Amino acid sequence: MTAETWPLSPPKGEAKRSYDQEHAQMEAWLDDHTDFVHDYFISQMPSKFIMGLFYIASIFYINLSLINTIIILNPNLKSNSRSANTISILSEFLTSSGAATPVRKVSAHEFEKGGLLKPMVTTVDGTPTFLSVSPPQSASPIATAVNQADQNNCRKSWHELRSLDEKELIFELVKDICNELEVKSLCHKILQNVGTLLNADRGSLFLISLITVRHTSLCLVSKLFDVCSRSTLQEMECKEEIRIPWGTGIVGFVAETGEPVNIPDAYKDERFNQDVDARTGYKTRSLLCMPIKDLNGDVIGVAQVINKQGDSHFTSNDEKIFSSYLQFCGIGLRNAQLYEKSQLEVKRNQVLLDLARMIFEEQSTIEHMVFRILTHTQSLIQCQRVQVLLLHKANMGSFSRVFDFEANDLAERDQDERTSPFESRFPINVGITGFVATTGETVNIMDAYDDVRFDASVDEGTGFRHKSILCMPIKNSSGDIIGVIQLINKFDDLPFSKNDENFVEAFAIFCGMGIHNTHMYEKAVIAMAKQSVTLDVLSYHATATLEDAQRLRDFRVPSSQVLQLYDFKFDDLHLSDDDTLTSCLRMFLDLDFVERFNIDYEVLCRWLLSVKKNYRNVTYHNWRHAFNVAQMMFSIITATQWWKIFGDIECLALVIACLCHDLDHRGTNNSFQIKASSPLAQLYSTSTMEHHHFDQCLMILNSPGNQILANLSPDEYSRVIKVLEEAILSTDLAVYFRKRGVFLSLVTSRAYRWELEEHRELLRAMTMTVCDLAAITKPWHIEKRVADLVTSEFFEQGDLERHELNLTPIDIMNREKEDELPMMQVGFIDSICLPIYEAFAQLSDALAPLVDGVRDNKQRWLEISLQSRSKSRIHDNEDMQTT
Repeated sequence: MTAETWPLSPPKGEAKRSYDQEHAQMEAWLDDHTDFVHDYFISQMPSKFIMGLFYIASIFYINLSLINTIIILNPNLKSNSRSANTISILSEFLTSSGAATPVRKVSAHEFEKGGLLKPMVTTVDGTPTFLSVSPPQSASPIATAVNQADQNNCRKSWHELRSLDEKELIFELVKDICNELEVKSLCHKILQNVGTLLNADRGSLFLISLITVRHTSLCLVSKLFDVCSRSTLQEMECKEEIRIPWGTGIVGFVAETGEPVNIPDAYKDERFNQDVDARTGYKTRSLLCMPIKDLNGDVIGVAQVINKQGDSHFTSNDEKIFSSYLQFCGIGLRNAQLYEKSQLEVKRNQVLLDLARMIFEEQSTIEHMVFRILTHTQSLIQCQRVQVLLLHKANMGSFSRVFDFEANDLAERDQDERTSPFESRFPINVGITGFVATTGETVNIMDAYDDVRFDASVDEGTGFRHKSILCMPIKNSSGDIIGVIQLINKFDDLPFSKNDENFVEAFAIFCGMGIHNTHMYEKAVIAMAKQSVTLDVLSYHATATLEDAQRLRDFRVPSSQVLQLYDFKFDDLHLSDDDTLTSCLRMFLDLDFVERFNIDYEVLCRWLLSVKKNYRNVTYHNWRHAFNVAQMMFSIITATQWWKIFGDIECLALVIACLCHDLDHRGTNNSFQIKASSPLAQLYSTSTMEHHHFDQCLMILNSPGNQILANLSPDEYSRVIKVLEEAILSTDLAVYFRKRGVFLSLVTSRAYRWELEEHRELLRAMTMTVCDLAAITKPWHIEKRVADLVTSEFFEQGDLERHELNLTPIDIMNREKEDELPMMQVGFIDSICLPIYEAFAQLSDALAPLVDGVRDNKQRWLEISLQSRSKSRIHDNEDMQTT
């Protein structure tokens, strides 16, 4: 295989060859004769292969994550055809080692591969920031790496370099630049190496750059000019940058055509600019100028050497050597440029992250938010004025508020204390701001007076003159325009660049979200204030008066025997409302709550009156129902002596829960709230009404003059509230069904241990259900009366569903199914009531009368159902006979 056919890589699919003994001996000999291998490599290997190796080594030297940053985050590179070609090569190379993977989110684990151990967030003067902070007087990572590489490579002296032959010299000079990633430092090395290669007195290097004034155009920028062997990088960096228009002069000609220019006598070439010699006092004789190309053959710069030493001119051999070396330089420069852009991209993202952090850490008021936006925008873009104009919601063509900031404001003495911006100090240029607000387009004007949309009258009599203007829309997260940000007069009379546009555009996104969030926060604060006022008003009207409490306090409270509070067959029909209140007082007294928890008697009277007042006048779920549930809890606790199981605190919570478990009931169930999408359903997705009852209970308990738990210790108070919440939520039949299976299993197997909190919590929950449904255990005349009330309320809800929600109600709430109610009651008893009451009878013989009452009432409903069916059949027969 000849050198010219040496492949860059083995053919695809070809397996790695296994060496036989002869090959092994040859490999060992090559290992022992490295000088021969080196010479053979230099003399025989084709330049294409060397470039490929150099390209690979250079790419791997660059951190892979930075390459990805360029590809992903820099849209300008992708839009440029030449940059896009380079990026596609990089992407293809980086992904060619493995199978293609689907697009996915970046994992934090991936950043561990590059050894990125530096914290993303640092602290400066006590403030967290995303910006990288370099310690003072410390070498940059690049300089450190380069110095280390130079030490490792033991760079040869100029005398040693001049003693090498041509190929060895090129190889040494290629090694000298392959580790350099700073563009200026690389250019300096290139020029000094070229001077060594060609025996030139000095050289200059120009890189292609895009400039934007009125339009985007190409030019050549001198990274380093007139570099000689004695020049240092620090000296060269002090010189002013030289810009040469595209196609102008010798350098411009070489960049445009891609062809080298070798001039023996510069003054005889009309393209040579003699003014440079006139300014510097240096005499240019011979000149060799060549394009620097990347791997794709695209021109990325121009290198120029001047005055071949010995008063001779540059030869064709010099051109060949120059061209060979610049091939490697092109790849190195491209890599350094990519690295530089990636570093700038990282820095830009750090700036945006810091701006975002700054915006989102302060969202208390719109003034504070806009003030931060204005000050940071002015500092970032360096312009004379910044304005933020917020659109009027009613009229999107006008502005509701106009905030402004001027560079001089930073110098004011009270600047450190100021937290809000000035408003409406300067006239508004409606023509441009209005155009941006209505169209959403960006306006970047170099001279405002050349734009027909600008109203020159805004400058009259102000002593201020608009020059350059950058105006962009501010949008919220939904993409709606909520305002405009306008920057006026960039410093040093410069126009606003495309880079400024990119920064402001990205910043405006954060500004939009910040302003939108601040608006939402202000609305929430106002809503909370309104709610606080409303609650205060409602609390005043919802709580009983002190006079009513004092009147109840003076009532005589009969005994429990007189009031029949111990009786499972208790009937409240003969009691007045005042009697129900005195009965509640008797329960608290007999259970020793008043003494045990040091409850003020007058406060207890007022609390009971407030609870009664907060029950609506609905058909069934009213104060009377709550009172009957509390009476059943009292009779069960006393009959079974379960107060020994629950203890004083849990008994107190259970009685309070019974009295409050249906507070503010509207006569409709949870299903109706969800179907109607009521505000309550939006607040609570499960156990809607039960959560509301509990909240109302807490509101009354915390209202002045109603705080019956005020003298409990913090631990006792927390325990009461916890048990209270569990108990009220347990009255939701959905919760009952969820817990019933475990409870019945415990009872059947007698595996319950009431000292365990989870078992006792189950018993409390089931006791609440037993008390809530207790009407089913009462004598028939009571059960029938209560069933009629429940049915009436259900039918009222069914009517609402039919007429307001256009829904067909379920059978139990459907008036048209009234004749089926007796059988529905039987089903209700069998599926819901009997299992729990039978379980309670197993727990205590004292509760057996409850089961007996349920069974008796079931039999009554069955008889009514049979009678109803019999009447229905007779009626059907009569209809048939009539027909």
